[in-house]
Amino acid sequence: MISLLAVPLASALSYFQAIVLGLLQGVSELFPISSLGHTVLFPTLFGWNELVKAQSQSESFWLAFVVMLHVGSALGLLAYYWRDWVEIVKAFFHTLATRRVETPTERLAWLLIVASIPAGIIGLALEHQLRTLTAKPEVAAVFLMVNGLILLAAERFRRRAEVRELAIREGAKPDGARELATLEYREALVVGVAQSTALVAGISRGGVTMGTGLARGLDHSDSARFAFLLATPIILAAGLVKLPDLFGHLGNGIRGQAFVACAVAAVTAVFTVRFLVRYFKTRTLTPFAVYCLVFGLAMVIYTQT
Repeated sequence: MISLLAVPLASALSYFQAIVLGLLQGVSELFPISSLGHTVLFPTLFGWNELVKAQSQSESFWLAFVVMLHVGSALGLLAYYWRDWVEIVKAFFHTLATRRVETPTERLAWLLIVASIPAGIIGLALEHQLRTLTAKPEVAAVFLMVNGLILLAAERFRRRAEVRELAIREGAKPDGARELATLEYREALVVGVAQSTALVAGISRGGVTMGTGLARGLDHSDSARFAFLLATPIILAAGLVKLPDLFGHLGNGIRGQAFVACAVAAVTAVFTVRFLVRYFKTRTLTPFAVYCLVFGLAMVIYTQT
């Protein structure tokens, strides 16, 4: 199979590769396993050498293509949560009119704004450098293992007594977890800083966001919802910033493939988030942590042979 996938192509990126990477993005962006890490590792695994070469170049089509993949998953999230976003936007403008934050939805709107600020600033300043520096298979594999350790640490930390006490103090739900609307703005800021680590290939945006939420007493369901909502505006904003690259000389020969991959990622993301919303009502991050450790180690060994 690998030899078939590695057949030289006329273009640096074929439509088949774009579809495969779109499917991969739609799953791995929302699963806490790092979509960026997987889009770096899978071309190496499949023998797509032209893509591997483009990944670590400072000027290539790869970054613009990756941003379109992320835009696809953000559009999928937007499609799934569109009713939530209508209420959040209405609540935000209501707070501007009343100059007060009174309802849980109004508070959520401002929590999302505060948490987006550090990710936006750090992303604008360091995105290009970090994605280029870490877009090497061996580096992505190591950080994928680090991501697995982060997920395990989050699960372990959430069971500590001080986290349970925090949930009780801030108003626990029947299951003992903290309500999402009780997060402080400074805590949202910490979540936003944590989300910025996803600029490193191998570190999951959703994983670190969920992990930080768990550490502040949220349950898996609310941590996942906050992570999914938080990812949407920052990814779409990054897409708007990078869109000129796609229509410039860096996008020559791959624009059609990029939009196909974006569409595939969007459709796949809708099904993925629907599954994960149900999953995190009763399940934990542990299986994803184990996967990251095992696959990351396997790829470290593979890239060294």
